[in-house]
Amino acid sequence: MSSYASLPMADVTHEAAFEPLLADSLDRVLHVEQRAYSHPWSRANFIDALHSGYQAQMLTANGQLLGYFVAMKGVDEVHLLNITVAPEFQRQGWARVLLDALAIWSRGQGAQWLWLEVRVSNQRALQIYENHGYRRVGQRKGYYPAHNGQREDAVVMSLALEH
Repeated sequence: MSSYASLPMADVTHEAAFEPLLADSLDRVLHVEQRAYSHPWSRANFIDALHSGYQAQMLTANGQLLGYFVAMKGVDEVHLLNITVAPEFQRQGWARVLLDALAIWSRGQGAQWLWLEVRVSNQRALQIYENHGYRRVGQRKGYYPAHNGQREDAVVMSLALEH
């Protein structure tokens, strides 16, 4: 998957590009994952996703990891499993770039729907998804691990993909 966007850094514009998330990139990815989430994916989670052949892409610019996503293709749908923007690059529009790339890839796979879950407490992500056209379609009780052995509900969201 090849896609480009501009990354303003100081007074210079660098090209941002998508590249496959591969096993040899996991140290960089895990560094971002652990800083971005209270309950991050483990190395084993990423390895399982890669071995399963899931779509896994990194967005990089000037040698820096801006973000990544992992998605699983189904019969006529794609399920977003993980999408992350590095904390230092959040609030700069990179989530939108990642979501656009995911939608383009999904359409190319013949998917009619994109699905995801997001923590009910993650209001910023909920707003990003809703602004991107995703709709709340349900809730999964106790879906995510939370602090002190508790569980947190997930909002289920979907996006109809037009071809």
